Amino acid sequence: MGVVIVAGPSGSGKSHLAARLGWPVLRLDDFYRDVDEPDMPRSTLGIVDWDDVRSWSAVDAVGAIAELCAAGVSEVPVYDIAASRRSGLQTLSVPDGTFIAEGLFAPVIVDACREAGLLDAAICLRRHRMVTFVLRLTRDLREGRKSPWVLVRRGWRLMQDEHRIVAEAVAHGCEAMTPREARAMLGG
Repeated sequence: MGVVIVAGPSGSGKSHLAARLGWPVLRLDDFYRDVDEPDMPRSTLGIVDWDDVRSWSAVDAVGAIAELCAAGVSEVPVYDIAASRRSGLQTLSVPDGTFIAEGLFAPVIVDACREAGLLDAAICLRRHRMVTFVLRLTRDLREGRKSPWVLVRRGWRLMQDEHRIVAEAVAHGCEAMTPREARAMLGG
């Protein structure tokens, strides 16, 4: 039993890929820390910097992956992005072995998962950055994640930083590919 880590810029298709494959999914974005926790990083937009890895718990995410690989089941958090806090727990079961762990900070845990013998594969989804920008903005507006002005400003900043995000994922051992290439590789 092992994990396929799916990394990529916000809006690159990580969740969509996981849904298309029909595999169990550990949503790594559910491991964000609550907005009122001490020492949360702040952005120049005057809000918590949700793109800073310090706003997220890698230890909790790797712990859940290890538990899923060992026992096939884990209680994992449910994070409410609009409220910026965890809203409960859910039981995730992995009955058939391999599962996907996907999220913005996925590259951060690739090395730990590899060293623990938990990793089956690590990929980073990439698209044209304008496509990613439009898909991300459409999703975030539809879900009411933050105010439209914050979403546009944050999205523009992420679009300009997309090359670096993909390069960092590759540096952590992720293989960069399009969503179509990832589906073909993973058998979907």
